[in-house]
Amino acid sequence: MKPLHARYPFMQAARDAVDAAEIDLAAVVQRGDPAVERGLARVEAALEDGTVGEPARQSRVELLSYPVARVLVSIVDEAVLTRSYARAEAASAHDRFTEELASTTELKSTSGDSLGLRDLLAEFDLLGHVRAEDGPLEEAEEYRVEVGAYLELAAGQWGDEWRLVNRTLTGGEVPVDHDELLVLCRRAVERRVESGLPLNVPDAIADPLEEEVAQLRETLAELDLTRDIDTVVPDLFPPCMRALLDKIQKGEHLEHHSRFAITAFLTSIGMSTDEIVELYEINPGFGEEMTRYQTDHIRGESSPTEYSTPSCATMQSYGDCVNMDDRCERISHPMAYYEDALDEADEEDVTDWREAQEG
Repeated sequence: MKPLHARYPFMQAARDAVDAAEIDLAAVVQRGDPAVERGLARVEAALEDGTVGEPARQSRVELLSYPVARVLVSIVDEAVLTRSYARAEAASAHDRFTEELASTTELKSTSGDSLGLRDLLAEFDLLGHVRAEDGPLEEAEEYRVEVGAYLELAAGQWGDEWRLVNRTLTGGEVPVDHDELLVLCRRAVERRVESGLPLNVPDAIADPLEEEVAQLRETLAELDLTRDIDTVVPDLFPPCMRALLDKIQKGEHLEHHSRFAITAFLTSIGMSTDEIVELYEINPGFGEEMTRYQTDHIRGESSPTEYSTPSCATMQSYGDCVNMDDRCERISHPMAYYEDALDEADEEDVTDWREAQEG
């Protein structure tokens, strides 16, 4: 098992390596292999940080932790967990292959354990749908992607720049730069990881994982990502969301990732599309049709996916994590922050807020 397989366990070569080693997953979980602990950590990090955590030192452990993680996700069988896990695997893979493809050291080129752009595209049957515009594939900065492949992978991307109407479509091809091509590859990874989940897990594998499954359910309960909230109390919003809401109300420009974060949060706490559109009316460059489309897309009404609010770790990476308070120090998700704040608030005050909204 090569380090390359451990870095990209979703690739066919990694699966082939596991098959060739004739590894019995039931035996792995029954004997409490280190891959079980790493698999659990992989899924918990997906929920809490939007990544898959720090890799194990041994390639074998890291590689086997991937099927273990998929089994755990399947047993828990919560849509929010499946989505979060797939996105985290894709985000971590994107970080890795972005760094790896940027490396041009002689050590990398001769190690025999590196990932090339051609390999990455071929993995997802994209090689025949992508061509370089300005040089060899591995060295180009500008590319053309066949429109069918582009639409399939860009559908889940947030931001006006991904809409086909904002691209120059020529000869059935869509222009993208190097970074955008890798974002499309990230989406391909996410789809690969999510494909087939939940798995049908036999008892011989599920039973030894009872403790790990219970721990995951506890983590989900603490984050409470699946609970519906129908109370909108801006005073209790986490600091990051209060700051973004304040920018909207002041008519300040928001970056795409910031608009996504606050919109996803507002849809998650029960605000309607009409209410959110009305909120954005004061914002520079406001367009009702586009705002309505983006909001409906996030809430899953015009897309196959209902997008969840970014985690605190993601908000930090965006640069949107500001004014942290004591609650922020012990909570790792804006939704969990808000629910905790609601739980601690005086019920009479919450009722007054709710009646004020309705009145």
